[in-house]
Amino acid sequence: ELWNLVFMQFNREEDGNLVPLPNKNIDTGMGLERLLRILQSADSNYHTDLFMPIIEEVERITGVKYHDDERGSAHRVLADHSRALTFAIADGIYPSNYGRGYVLRRILRRAHRFAQKIGFEEKPIIYRLVPVVIEVMHEAYPELVDKKTEIEFIIKREEEKFIENIARNLPRLREDIESYRENGIVDGKVVFKYYDTYGLPLDLIEEYIKEAGLQIDWSGFEDEMSKQRERGRKKEIFKVEIPEWKILKEGKSKFVGYEKLQTVSSILKYGFKDKKVYLVTEETPFYAESGGQVGDKGIIEGEWKGGKFLIRVQDTQKIGDDIVHIGELEQGKIPEESMEVRLEVNEKKRLAAQRAHTATHLLHAALREVLGEHVRQEGSLVEPDRLRFDFLHFKKLSNEEIGEIERIVNNKIMENIKLKIEWKDYRDAVKEGAMALFEGKYGEKVRVISIGDFSKELCGGTHVNQTGDIGLFKIIKEEASSANIRRIEAYTGEKAFEYVKALERRLENIASLLGTASTTVEEKLKKLEEEYKEKEEVLETLTQKLAEIYAEETVSHTINLNNEIPVYYGYYKNLRREDLRKIADRVRLKVERGILVLLSSFKESVNIFVEILGDVEGFDARKIMRNIGKIIGGGGGGSERKAEGGGRKKEKIGEILEFIKKGTLFGEEV
Repeated sequence: ELWNLVFMQFNREEDGNLVPLPNKNIDTGMGLERLLRILQSADSNYHTDLFMPIIEEVERITGVKYHDDERGSAHRVLADHSRALTFAIADGIYPSNYGRGYVLRRILRRAHRFAQKIGFEEKPIIYRLVPVVIEVMHEAYPELVDKKTEIEFIIKREEEKFIENIARNLPRLREDIESYRENGIVDGKVVFKYYDTYGLPLDLIEEYIKEAGLQIDWSGFEDEMSKQRERGRKKEIFKVEIPEWKILKEGKSKFVGYEKLQTVSSILKYGFKDKKVYLVTEETPFYAESGGQVGDKGIIEGEWKGGKFLIRVQDTQKIGDDIVHIGELEQGKIPEESMEVRLEVNEKKRLAAQRAHTATHLLHAALREVLGEHVRQEGSLVEPDRLRFDFLHFKKLSNEEIGEIERIVNNKIMENIKLKIEWKDYRDAVKEGAMALFEGKYGEKVRVISIGDFSKELCGGTHVNQTGDIGLFKIIKEEASSANIRRIEAYTGEKAFEYVKALERRLENIASLLGTASTTVEEKLKKLEEEYKEKEEVLETLTQKLAEIYAEETVSHTINLNNEIPVYYGYYKNLRREDLRKIADRVRLKVERGILVLLSSFKESVNIFVEILGDVEGFDARKIMRNIGKIIGGGGGGSERKAEGGGRKKEKIGEILEFIKKGTLFGEEV
């Protein structure tokens, strides 16, 4: 098919009846690649100069000749998928475990599976096709050139992880499917586990199971897949608790909290649920949770014929078009008819939340400056003087990177830049470079927050007037949130100051313990470390000499089992288990055969070491160790020839030594 035309003439109704359309039309479809195929007289889209350079590169890398029939399917898949991956990553989509990223991960793994089918199994290949894709497409898409290194890095890293995953989990799969050899059908739950949890491609799993001469319980697999879809569906549903409303006045709630923190307004409706009061007013200065910023807290109060009432607002949420104040009724009763009430936001908490929110914008811009323009917000939480920011990035941040990000944000705070807040058409704002959330939903008019020429984002949240209001910014944690998603937690304002002061107090306490000033703690620790290493060396020398002495002593403590097998034993105080091993090493050099039993006490515990030496047969070190362990209230493990363990009953050591002398611990377990 080169060109298709759809003649739209009728509308089919539910009963199947065809009704002529008032406006008939023709829908025409012809992709540019199909047009190119005609112009270049090619047999397929893959044989045009859009794909052939990539296919030829696959030939060069793999050493496998391309064929334009079924044998060339791997080359075509690699060409197509490498191009798709290049463009998707350039657009800011990374392989991950959810959403678009999950689709991308599946595309990459499918491409690598086709590479495996032509013998290219243990090395990444897709990233090596990126330069050719960019060479073919760069004139139409020049932005690909700047992102080449980043695209190659991400694809290579993802391929390497997939190769490691296969190497790690295929042996497990082989072991698991062996247990189904008797009935010939592998449980669908097992197949789903390797597909979903371990990330093995389904065709690879199926291939291995077929090679083993077994079948798959596809019904069980589909059941698990359906359960997974249902779990995902439920996870996406955000459950909002809605009370049974008592409507006092018709109307919609309007947010006026950008301009003021208190106002007087009429009650529209209210309700109760789980001992909480839910109340909606015509106007409110309370910010409803949105864009990661938590809802405002504060009070709502009024007076009517039933007396005074006061609501302590603990949260503010958007439910439908309503801004809902949620809290506790601390005093009086809610009016039975609409009346005006006074609403007042907790100013201290709002200002602290604003500090954190503006700092989030500064952090986002600093991350892009330090790490690269691929960084994109993936989620955030903005609380009073605390923020959590999730962003796209493919590796852990170094201490140097974290320090540089922190420095940039604090420099912008010290510059005391005045924020510029404007309402603009969405298209104009984006055209001017305003950052928008990748999956955000925006109306025609958007609110743009600009911080000088450093940051420009679409945002409906509340912010400081100038960056100096933030006071201080301090990163407290950087970690992985999920695949290719990093998370930073930070404090601002008072909380950042308190955090730094707590670190100072801790440093002072450490300095006091070390007997030095806080400014010389590092030097003191280095000196102590050097002294410790010197003493460790001396201690090791003494330990080796002591082990030799104790080995001599152990060999002198001998009984003969059945008048033919020597048993060497010893008990020593204040020795660790590794010290017993050193004694055993020396005993082995002194005797040819026998049974060795060593005991030691160290702090509150008892250590046990048992070894069968030389050609002695018929004894199990694990059984001897367990017999001793039962007496001292412990246990252990090891091999038939050597075992270790321990217990807590130090008072039983004398009893054990008597049992050893009598030869009663070396047979069956007691």
